[in-house]
Amino acid sequence: MQGKATLEDTLALMRDLRARCEWDAAQTHQSLRPYLIEEAHEVDDALRAGDDAALRGELGDLLLQVVFHAVIAEERGAFDLHDVAFALVDKMKRRHPHLYGDGERVPWERQKAKVRDSIADGLPVDLPALHRAHRLQDRAAGVGFDWDDVHGPLAKVREELDEVAREVAAGDAAKLEGELGDLLFAVVNLCRKAGAHAAVALDRANLKFAARFGEVEKLAKARGLVVGEATLAELDALWDEVKAAERGAGAS
Repeated sequence: MQGKATLEDTLALMRDLRARCEWDAAQTHQSLRPYLIEEAHEVDDALRAGDDAALRGELGDLLLQVVFHAVIAEERGAFDLHDVAFALVDKMKRRHPHLYGDGERVPWERQKAKVRDSIADGLPVDLPALHRAHRLQDRAAGVGFDWDDVHGPLAKVREELDEVAREVAAGDAAKLEGELGDLLFAVVNLCRKAGAHAAVALDRANLKFAARFGEVEKLAKARGLVVGEATLAELDALWDEVKAAERGAGAS
Protein backbone atom coordinates (compact mmCIF):
# COMPACT_ATOMS: atom_id res chain seq x y z
CA MET A 1 0.00 0.00 0.00
CA GLN A 2 1.33 3.40 -0.93
CA GLY A 3 2.33 5.52 2.06
CA LYS A 4 0.61 8.76 2.90
CA ALA A 5 2.41 12.03 2.23
CA THR A 6 2.39 14.84 4.78
CA LEU A 7 2.44 18.61 4.56
CA GLU A 8 6.09 18.43 5.59
CA ASP A 9 6.68 16.28 2.49
CA THR A 10 5.10 18.96 0.30
CA LEU A 11 7.29 21.62 1.92
CA ALA A 12 10.43 19.55 1.38
CA LEU A 13 9.47 18.98 -2.27
CA MET A 14 8.83 22.66 -2.93
CA ARG A 15 12.09 23.70 -1.27
CA ASP A 16 13.91 21.17 -3.46
CA LEU A 17 12.15 22.42 -6.60
CA ARG A 18 13.07 26.00 -5.73
CA ALA A 19 16.70 24.91 -5.41
CA ARG A 20 16.98 22.68 -8.50
CA CYS A 21 14.27 23.60 -11.04
CA GLU A 22 14.89 26.74 -13.10
CA TRP A 23 11.19 27.46 -13.67
CA ASP A 24 10.19 27.02 -10.03
CA ALA A 25 13.17 29.06 -8.86
CA ALA A 26 12.20 31.94 -11.13
CA GLN A 27 8.65 32.30 -9.80
CA THR A 28 7.50 35.14 -7.56
CA HIS A 29 4.28 35.95 -5.72
CA GLN A 30 3.27 38.15 -8.65
CA SER A 31 4.08 35.64 -11.40
CA LEU A 32 2.03 32.95 -9.63
CA ARG A 33 -1.14 35.03 -9.31
CA PRO A 34 -2.80 33.76 -12.52
CA TYR A 35 -2.10 30.12 -11.58
CA LEU A 36 -3.76 30.49 -8.18
CA ILE A 37 -6.94 31.77 -9.81
CA GLU A 38 -6.81 29.09 -12.51
CA GLU A 39 -6.39 26.28 -9.97
CA ALA A 40 -9.28 27.59 -7.86
CA HIS A 41 -11.51 27.51 -10.95
CA GLU A 42 -10.41 23.95 -11.71
CA VAL A 43 -11.34 22.89 -8.17
CA ASP A 44 -14.73 24.50 -8.73
CA ASP A 45 -15.15 22.58 -12.00
CA ALA A 46 -14.46 19.30 -10.17
CA LEU A 47 -16.98 20.23 -7.47
CA ARG A 48 -19.56 21.08 -10.14
CA ALA A 49 -19.00 17.71 -11.81
CA GLY A 50 -19.14 15.80 -8.52
CA ASP A 51 -15.95 13.98 -9.57
CA ASP A 52 -14.02 12.89 -6.46
CA ALA A 53 -10.96 11.73 -8.40
CA ALA A 54 -10.71 15.05 -10.21
CA LEU A 55 -11.39 16.94 -6.97
CA ARG A 56 -8.53 15.13 -5.20
CA GLY A 57 -6.12 16.06 -7.97
CA GLU A 58 -7.28 19.66 -8.27
CA LEU A 59 -7.12 20.20 -4.51
CA GLY A 60 -3.53 18.99 -4.73
CA ASP A 61 -2.82 21.56 -7.42
CA LEU A 62 -4.40 24.27 -5.27
CA LEU A 63 -2.38 23.11 -2.25
CA LEU A 64 0.73 23.40 -4.41
CA GLN A 65 -0.02 27.09 -4.89
CA VAL A 66 -0.43 27.61 -1.13
CA VAL A 67 2.85 25.83 -0.40
CA PHE A 68 4.60 27.66 -3.27
CA HIS A 69 3.66 31.07 -1.85
CA ALA A 70 4.55 30.00 1.69
CA VAL A 71 8.03 28.84 0.64
CA ILE A 72 8.68 32.04 -1.31
CA ALA A 73 7.64 34.03 1.77
CA GLU A 74 9.89 31.81 3.90
CA GLU A 75 12.83 32.62 1.64
CA ARG A 76 12.12 36.33 2.10
CA GLY A 77 12.03 35.90 5.87
CA ALA A 78 8.43 37.11 5.99
CA PHE A 79 6.66 33.97 7.30
CA ASP A 80 6.46 30.24 6.64
CA LEU A 81 3.75 27.61 6.23
CA HIS A 82 3.67 26.97 9.98
CA ASP A 83 2.87 30.65 10.53
CA VAL A 84 0.05 30.29 7.99
CA ALA A 85 -1.27 27.25 9.86
CA PHE A 86 -1.02 29.07 13.20
CA ALA A 87 -2.98 32.04 11.82
CA LEU A 88 -5.66 29.67 10.52
CA VAL A 89 -6.03 27.81 13.83
CA ASP A 90 -6.03 31.07 15.79
CA LYS A 91 -8.70 32.58 13.54
CA MET A 92 -10.96 29.53 13.73
CA LYS A 93 -10.75 29.46 17.52
CA ARG A 94 -11.54 33.17 17.72
CA ARG A 95 -14.53 32.61 15.44
CA HIS A 96 -15.84 29.97 17.85
CA PRO A 97 -15.27 31.34 21.38
CA HIS A 98 -18.13 29.17 22.68
CA LEU A 99 -16.29 26.02 21.50
CA TYR A 100 -12.68 26.95 22.31
CA GLY A 101 -13.09 28.96 25.49
CA ASP A 102 -15.78 30.22 27.79
CA GLY A 103 -17.08 32.98 25.52
CA GLU A 104 -20.53 33.39 24.05
CA ARG A 105 -21.53 32.38 20.55
CA VAL A 106 -21.32 35.53 18.42
CA PRO A 107 -21.90 35.62 14.62
CA TRP A 108 -18.58 36.09 12.82
CA GLU A 109 -19.75 39.11 10.85
CA ARG A 110 -20.72 40.81 14.09
CA GLN A 111 -17.25 40.09 15.46
CA LYS A 112 -15.61 41.45 12.32
CA ALA A 113 -17.78 44.58 12.31
CA LYS A 114 -16.03 45.73 15.48
CA VAL A 115 -12.67 45.98 13.70
CA ARG A 116 -13.81 47.08 10.20
CA ASP A 117 -13.95 50.70 9.11
CA SER A 118 -16.59 49.97 6.47
CA ILE A 119 -18.72 47.13 5.17
CA ALA A 120 -16.45 46.66 2.12
CA ASP A 121 -13.18 46.39 4.07
CA GLY A 122 -11.25 43.27 3.13
CA LEU A 123 -13.43 42.21 0.20
CA PRO A 124 -11.21 41.67 -2.87
CA VAL A 125 -11.80 44.30 -5.54
CA ASP A 126 -11.95 41.63 -8.27
CA LEU A 127 -14.48 39.44 -6.48
CA PRO A 128 -17.20 38.38 -8.97
CA ALA A 129 -20.12 40.79 -8.73
CA LEU A 130 -22.74 38.21 -7.66
CA HIS A 131 -20.54 36.89 -4.86
CA ARG A 132 -19.55 40.41 -3.81
CA ALA A 133 -23.22 41.34 -3.50
CA HIS A 134 -23.85 38.20 -1.42
CA ARG A 135 -20.92 39.00 0.90
CA LEU A 136 -21.94 42.64 1.33
CA GLN A 137 -25.42 41.49 2.28
CA ASP A 138 -23.96 38.87 4.64
CA ARG A 139 -21.96 41.57 6.37
CA ALA A 140 -24.94 43.89 6.68
CA ALA A 141 -27.03 41.03 8.04
CA GLY A 142 -24.30 40.27 10.57
CA VAL A 143 -24.89 43.63 12.26
CA GLY A 144 -28.68 43.38 12.15
CA PHE A 145 -29.50 45.03 8.81
CA ASP A 146 -31.52 42.20 7.34
CA TRP A 147 -35.02 40.99 6.57
CA ASP A 148 -36.73 38.71 9.08
CA ASP A 149 -37.52 36.12 6.42
CA VAL A 150 -37.70 35.49 2.68
CA HIS A 151 -40.92 37.48 2.21
CA GLY A 152 -39.20 40.86 2.64
CA PRO A 153 -36.68 40.40 -0.19
CA LEU A 154 -39.38 38.79 -2.34
CA ALA A 155 -41.47 41.94 -2.05
CA LYS A 156 -38.36 44.02 -2.77
CA VAL A 157 -37.73 42.08 -5.99
CA ARG A 158 -41.31 42.85 -7.11
CA GLU A 159 -40.80 46.54 -6.25
CA GLU A 160 -37.54 46.72 -8.19
CA LEU A 161 -39.10 44.91 -11.14
CA ASP A 162 -41.85 47.53 -11.29
CA GLU A 163 -39.20 50.27 -11.29
CA VAL A 164 -37.37 48.53 -14.14
CA ALA A 165 -40.64 48.37 -16.11
CA ARG A 166 -41.14 52.13 -15.64
CA GLU A 167 -37.63 52.90 -16.91
CA VAL A 168 -38.10 50.58 -19.89
CA ALA A 169 -41.18 52.63 -20.78
CA ALA A 170 -39.34 55.92 -20.19
CA GLY A 171 -36.45 54.96 -22.45
CA ASP A 172 -33.67 56.42 -20.29
CA ALA A 173 -30.77 53.96 -20.72
CA ALA A 174 -28.69 55.27 -17.79
CA LYS A 175 -31.58 55.12 -15.33
CA LEU A 176 -32.61 51.71 -16.65
CA GLU A 177 -29.12 50.34 -16.01
CA GLY A 178 -29.28 51.63 -12.44
CA GLU A 179 -32.67 50.01 -11.85
CA LEU A 180 -31.51 46.73 -13.39
CA GLY A 181 -28.57 46.77 -10.97
CA ASP A 182 -30.97 47.30 -8.07
CA LEU A 183 -33.10 44.41 -9.33
CA LEU A 184 -30.10 42.09 -9.55
CA PHE A 185 -28.99 43.11 -6.05
CA ALA A 186 -32.48 42.40 -4.73
CA VAL A 187 -32.51 38.98 -6.42
CA VAL A 188 -29.17 38.14 -4.78
CA ASN A 189 -30.70 39.06 -1.42
CA LEU A 190 -33.72 36.87 -2.15
CA CYS A 191 -31.40 33.97 -2.97
CA ARG A 192 -29.44 34.51 0.23
CA LYS A 193 -32.54 34.57 2.45
CA ALA A 194 -33.88 31.49 0.65
CA GLY A 195 -30.68 29.62 1.53
CA ALA A 196 -29.14 29.67 -1.94
CA HIS A 197 -26.11 31.44 -3.39
CA ALA A 198 -26.97 33.52 -6.44
CA ALA A 199 -23.74 32.56 -8.26
CA VAL A 200 -24.40 28.84 -7.78
CA ALA A 201 -28.06 29.22 -8.76
CA LEU A 202 -27.11 31.14 -11.91
CA ASP A 203 -24.42 28.59 -12.75
CA ARG A 204 -27.03 25.82 -12.62
CA ALA A 205 -29.38 27.89 -14.76
CA ASN A 206 -26.58 28.43 -17.31
CA LEU A 207 -25.89 24.70 -17.48
CA LYS A 208 -29.60 23.92 -17.83
CA PHE A 209 -30.08 26.49 -20.59
CA ALA A 210 -27.00 25.29 -22.50
CA ALA A 211 -28.18 21.66 -22.29
CA ARG A 212 -31.73 22.53 -23.39
CA PHE A 213 -30.61 24.72 -26.27
CA GLY A 214 -28.21 22.00 -27.32
CA GLU A 215 -31.22 19.68 -27.64
CA VAL A 216 -33.06 22.38 -29.60
CA GLU A 217 -30.11 22.52 -32.02
CA LYS A 218 -30.15 18.73 -32.39
CA LEU A 219 -33.89 18.69 -33.10
CA ALA A 220 -33.55 21.54 -35.58
CA LYS A 221 -30.79 19.74 -37.47
CA ALA A 222 -32.78 16.49 -37.52
CA ARG A 223 -35.74 18.32 -39.04
CA GLY A 224 -33.79 20.26 -41.62
CA LEU A 225 -33.99 23.62 -39.83
CA VAL A 226 -31.05 26.03 -39.68
CA VAL A 227 -31.03 27.57 -36.22
CA GLY A 228 -29.74 30.92 -37.41
CA GLU A 229 -32.47 31.13 -40.06
CA ALA A 230 -35.41 29.60 -38.14
CA THR A 231 -38.17 31.86 -36.87
CA LEU A 232 -38.66 32.56 -33.17
CA ALA A 233 -41.93 30.63 -33.31
CA GLU A 234 -40.13 27.57 -34.71
CA LEU A 235 -37.42 27.73 -32.08
CA ASP A 236 -40.00 28.28 -29.33
CA ALA A 237 -41.87 25.18 -30.45
CA LEU A 238 -38.67 23.13 -30.29
CA TRP A 239 -37.88 24.59 -26.87
CA ASP A 240 -41.31 23.58 -25.57
CA GLU A 241 -40.82 20.12 -27.02
CA VAL A 242 -37.49 19.72 -25.21
CA LYS A 243 -39.03 20.85 -21.92
CA ALA A 244 -41.93 18.44 -22.37
CA ALA A 245 -39.47 15.60 -22.98
CA GLU A 246 -37.62 16.53 -19.78
CA ARG A 247 -40.86 16.42 -17.79
CA GLY A 248 -41.72 13.06 -19.31
CA ALA A 249 -38.31 11.67 -18.46
CA GLY A 250 -38.62 12.95 -14.91
CA ALA A 251 -41.99 11.31 -14.48
CA SER A 252 -40.78 7.93 -15.73
